[in-house]
Amino acid sequence: MGGAEPALFDDAFRRRLRDLFVWRRDVRRFRRDPLPPGAIERLIETACLSPSVGLSQPWRFVIVEDAERRLAVIEDFKKCNSEASRAYAGEAAQRYAALKLAGLQEAPCHVAVFADRATEAGAGLGRRTMPEMAEYSVVAAVCTLWLAARAEGIGLGWVSILDPRRIGTLLAVPDDWIFIGYLCLGYPQREDDTPELERAQWERRRSAECFVLKR
Repeated sequence: MGGAEPALFDDAFRRRLRDLFVWRRDVRRFRRDPLPPGAIERLIETACLSPSVGLSQPWRFVIVEDAERRLAVIEDFKKCNSEASRAYAGEAAQRYAALKLAGLQEAPCHVAVFADRATEAGAGLGRRTMPEMAEYSVVAAVCTLWLAARAEGIGLGWVSILDPRRIGTLLAVPDDWIFIGYLCLGYPQREDDTPELERAQWERRRSAECFVLKR
């Protein structure tokens, strides 16, 4: 019989893998040091090992290097963030204003991520009743990239306070690509195993049993 020999992962590996999950953070405070040459391409290559519905590989990564486009993205964030702040009042508004919700100006690497539902790869398998599986597949790829980056000591911040249509226009991508998220990557100013929003007392992480039902 053909095929590769199965990989064996021992208890020590599994403990280290859990450490990686624990220490993965949504980073907003970056040093300005550039990433090593080829780092983002290597991380994207790892991300493309992620599972995808029907092996459709619907992820599309746009590495944003142009200074004017980056500035336009920052301006869009400021506009959307200002609009979002109006949903809060009183103390909540003050707490929201105190949060650092993006590292767009400091992060040396920007990557926009899209889903291409129209891809012919996979021949539509698994998407007849749930076409949104394409987007879910891209989210899995982002998570893989996130963990791979953390394993190299690179921080990642996922910015969602942006207008999807404007971002697509700014980056000149096909109209039918679905915007998933805008990623900032760079070396974090500090390491911590507690989410920044928890440290800021915005929210707290709950135990897994809070989210499990049995039927």
